[in-house]
Amino acid sequence: MTGSDHYFTAQPASAADRRTIVVELAGRSVEVETAAGIFSPGHVDLGSRVLLRTVPTPPPAGELLDLGCGWGPLALTMATASPAARVWAVDVNERALDLVRRNAARLGLTNVVAATPDEVPAGLAFAAVWSNPPIRVGKEALHALLLRWLGQLVPGGEGWLVVGRHLGADPLQHWLTESLAGRADVGRAASAKGFRVLRVAADAGS
Repeated sequence: MTGSDHYFTAQPASAADRRTIVVELAGRSVEVETAAGIFSPGHVDLGSRVLLRTVPTPPPAGELLDLGCGWGPLALTMATASPAARVWAVDVNERALDLVRRNAARLGLTNVVAATPDEVPAGLAFAAVWSNPPIRVGKEALHALLLRWLGQLVPGGEGWLVVGRHLGADPLQHWLTESLAGRADVGRAASAKGFRVLRVAADAGS
C-alpha cells in the first residue's frame, strides 16, 4: 500500500500486485486471487479463522451479509455452505469487491453479490451477518456501521463479529449490549488467539 492507503480506502492508489494463493475455505483447499491495497492479501487472517471456527452453519436461504469482506473469505464460505442463499459481500474498497467477484466466479459461486454499502437495497433484512469489522476506522464510524447493519437482522437472525481483545473487543461488547438492549442479546461466543467472537442475536419479535 502507499502511505495513505488503508484497507478501508475506497480506491487504493497502490499497485495492484495481483497474485493467487491457496487457502482452506469451507473445509476444502481452494485457489483465490488477492492483491495489494486490501486487508490481509496473503492469507486468511487469524481473526477470520477464529470466527470461521466458531460460527454455526449459515442459514440455508435468505439474505446473508459479510460486512467488510476484503477479498472474500467469509462471503465465499457462506456462499459455499448455503448455495440457496444470497450472500452480500460489502466493502468500501473497490479493489476488494473486484476480487470477491473474481473469486466467486473462480469457485463457481453464483450467489455472491459484491457491493458498496450504498449499493445494497434499502430495507434489506439479513438472516445472518458475519464480520471481521474495520476497527481502525475509528470508534464513531465503527459504531454507526454496526448499528446500521446489525439493525437489519431479521427477527431471530444472528450477527457474528470477531474483534481483537487489544483492539477493544470487551468495551465494544459492553457498548453493543447497551445500544441494542431490547432489540438483541449480545454475548461472547468464544475467545481464542487474542480475539473475541461476539454473537448478536436479534429478538424473535423485533
